[in-house]
Amino acid sequence: MSAPLPETPATSVPAAASNQLFPFVLQLADTSLILAHRLSEWCGHGPVLEQDLALANIALDLLGEARSYYQYAAELEGQGRTEDDLAYLRSAVEYRNPLLVEQPNGDFAHTILRQFLFDNFHYHLLRKLKDGPDTQLAAIAEKSVKEAAYHLKWSSEWVIRLGDGTDESRKRLDKAIATLWRFGGELTTPTATETALQEIGVLPDYAALLAEMQAHTAHVFAEATVPLPAPAFAQLGGKTGRHTEHLGYLLSELQYMQRTYPGLTW
Repeated sequence: MSAPLPETPATSVPAAASNQLFPFVLQLADTSLILAHRLSEWCGHGPVLEQDLALANIALDLLGEARSYYQYAAELEGQGRTEDDLAYLRSAVEYRNPLLVEQPNGDFAHTILRQFLFDNFHYHLLRKLKDGPDTQLAAIAEKSVKEAAYHLKWSSEWVIRLGDGTDESRKRLDKAIATLWRFGGELTTPTATETALQEIGVLPDYAALLAEMQAHTAHVFAEATVPLPAPAFAQLGGKTGRHTEHLGYLLSELQYMQRTYPGLTW
């Protein structure tokens, strides 16, 4: 598990951001936590040992990032809740992760495409946040962007290998694209909170971020000999608390120990 949130000077964002930062940081924390749990489900089930370990290590990276965000969110809220309270003692409708990351693992190609869609957004967002005005977010992003760069490299290479590999791997990748592509649009569709933070300069313009993501996607898909999918309807809801049925099942497993033995420490 990652070290605690690095100590940094007090935040320097405009006062107008104070009511918006908590839900946004919570959104970042939920996203990393839920995807970390999904990836942890692969432990011991990867197609080969090297990739089994890669998936576990990416899960640990995201879990460490989630801890830092939850610690900061608890500080912003100022209600005495801890990172564990925020992670384990909220219901599904209180989570703000995008729908993409709660989708089941499926087969290896399905997991890879889900990871690629997330990594492409995650890396480009962290690159902007590390130079942003909020010192705590910048510190977390500065630490996490190096890991995110590796994650994007890993998932991009696997998209290429699956797309330009065997007939079977291509078939599975095509199926994953058909299933998951509609969830990618939510990542760059700002909520009211994200729009407010963009207007005061705390968050980057998602339209500019999307252009960078599309350029990378075009390069990877060309290498994979996979046609770029046509623009798809963006399935929204997760970032405002409207989730698929999958999140409830995931949380029943993730939160089991804390809810069965409240306040347990070790």
